[in-house]
Amino acid sequence: MTYPMKPRILLTNDDGISSAGLWAAHQALLPLADVTIVAPATQQSAVGRSISIFEPIRVSKVTMNGVVAYAVGGKPTDAVIIGLYGLRLDPVLVVSGINIGENLSYESIMTSGTVGAALEAANQGAPGVAFSVQVEDQGEKFDDPSRSMLDFKNAETVIRTVVSRLLEKGFPASADVININIPARWSGRYEITRLARKLFSTGVEQRFDPRGREYYWINGPLLADAEEGTDAHAVFKGNVSVTPVTLDCTAYEANDDMKQLYSRECISGDCSRK
Repeated sequence: MTYPMKPRILLTNDDGISSAGLWAAHQALLPLADVTIVAPATQQSAVGRSISIFEPIRVSKVTMNGVVAYAVGGKPTDAVIIGLYGLRLDPVLVVSGINIGENLSYESIMTSGTVGAALEAANQGAPGVAFSVQVEDQGEKFDDPSRSMLDFKNAETVIRTVVSRLLEKGFPASADVININIPARWSGRYEITRLARKLFSTGVEQRFDPRGREYYWINGPLLADAEEGTDAHAVFKGNVSVTPVTLDCTAYEANDDMKQLYSRECISGDCSRK
């Protein structure tokens, strides 16, 4: 697939418009496309596909790093919808990231605002790609993303490689989103993967504030590894994981079991006999 002029890409994230990862992605994409940044004004990690339907969404046109961008007072999903329908950008691709911290497994992509933005783009008819970079110190996920000291050089190389191939060959017909995770120590290899089931060993810590009132803190360490062929295993080995994702969450293999479970109900669609 070729274009007479540079294709348009909408770039967003969940770490906020000042994130070093977002601007690294912008730098990587500039040679390939006409890039418009529409991103949350503030940190919005782990909001998934939350959407603002009970309050107005404010959008500010700002200049950062010498580039005109749009800061959205809302969630990553809001930013995508504003870009598509408010600003009418009509991109050939929506890129979300670079997220500071890996987004691996079912567990993560269901809560990730980075992946959530790409899923929303796909839901609206624009293919989405999410990029995340692994951090070795989990505390870096909670630092100010605008002051991140991560080296994004490998991530920029991956972005240029993946996006240039998509622009040249087209987006895979059977995928809605491609979820890319870049290891902190990259082997130079890519691996097509499936989602692992979990990334964290979830726990809850009970604490008390200075006035003796109880509260809870959700925590838990990263799991050491996952099965061969999964995104988590690939990244733990040092490979870039490339995972095709679909919006269709239907468990087709469960259909027969469901029909047996509700055999006396009109499940199959044939209600002529009860």
